Amino acid sequence: MIIGVPKEIKNNENRVGLTTGGVSVLVKHGHEVYVETSAGAGSGFSDEEYRAAGAKLLERSSSVYERAEIIVKVKEPLEIEYDMLHPGQTIYTYLHLAPNRPLTDALLRNKVTGIAYETVELSSGALPLLAPMSEVAGRMSVQIGANLLQKYNGGMGVLLGGVPGVRPSEVVIIGGGVVGTNAAKIAIGMGANVTILDINIQRLRYLDDIFAGRVHTLICNLYNVAEMVKRAELLIGAVLVTGASAPVIVTDEMVRTMKKGSVIVDVAIDQGGSIETVDHVTTHDHPTFEKYGVIHYSVANMPGAVPRTSTFALEAATLPYLLELADKGVRDALLSNPALLKGLNTCNGKLTCHSVAESLQFPYENAVSVLQGLTI
Repeated sequence: MIIGVPKEIKNNENRVGLTTGGVSVLVKHGHEVYVETSAGAGSGFSDEEYRAAGAKLLERSSSVYERAEIIVKVKEPLEIEYDMLHPGQTIYTYLHLAPNRPLTDALLRNKVTGIAYETVELSSGALPLLAPMSEVAGRMSVQIGANLLQKYNGGMGVLLGGVPGVRPSEVVIIGGGVVGTNAAKIAIGMGANVTILDINIQRLRYLDDIFAGRVHTLICNLYNVAEMVKRAELLIGAVLVTGASAPVIVTDEMVRTMKKGSVIVDVAIDQGGSIETVDHVTTHDHPTFEKYGVIHYSVANMPGAVPRTSTFALEAATLPYLLELADKGVRDALLSNPALLKGLNTCNGKLTCHSVAESLQFPYENAVSVLQGLTI
């Protein structure tokens, strides 16, 4: 199988789809790997290291797309890359199609097999390829929030953990999944007063157990959300519905009740956002905006700020599935692995992820039916 790794072009995205170690494993399995020049530089991998691992270097991303049967990325293709994708080609990356109609249209138009990291799902409901970046983003959300609360960044000028004689800050986390749990770990470690809201009472019981009473847990309903948003100095949106657009939990009216100089970090922005006032994606170059006196942070590729950690963590999860795709062939790998099959979002011009189809109001096709008869 021919595998291509183009350089990421999203704003300040320094992660890379494969490390030199991943390339070495694929080459040892008999596959060819093409890597765009300087693709790994932001994560600390030189072109020379890729060559030593057995990769072939290409100067242009278009050359990588042209030759590869499977494209391995971190983030979704941007508009300039849409028409580099060609029929029968597979792209293996975070796609986040639910809020992105133009990319969905391009994948369908070009008959690309799109396998989305974020919808690969185990029988337990766990999302093994989303989890590592959710862990990173959850932990970063508190670091970022603590920094933005400093006065010179526009915040109210409070220390997250307080000091003896001064109360700690109120951190409110909407969603108790992987992002929310990791955010809570860091916030507790910094000494903040932490509250997690979730709709799942079993999840709240689990969080209460693992944190041994060091967090407050509340069922996520309209009243509780409104009350906690009003109290929050740092509000973290950590809501996820697998594959679908994130539901709006925090309304414009609720944000108006927040203290001036408080901070919102909406980690759910890559699925459309869970906070109504977060109405656009920001970048690492210009990460924040202010509304009603509240600092909003809505960068969609937060882990790109710590690319070396993120790249190693991501590849540890994605490489075993990539080996299946390359060793067995894409069609057979998908049909033999139910978790991987759930990652299939587009195939042969058809939309094969029910939650994405529902979010975009597109026709849905059963993935197995679409795959049958293909030779990818």
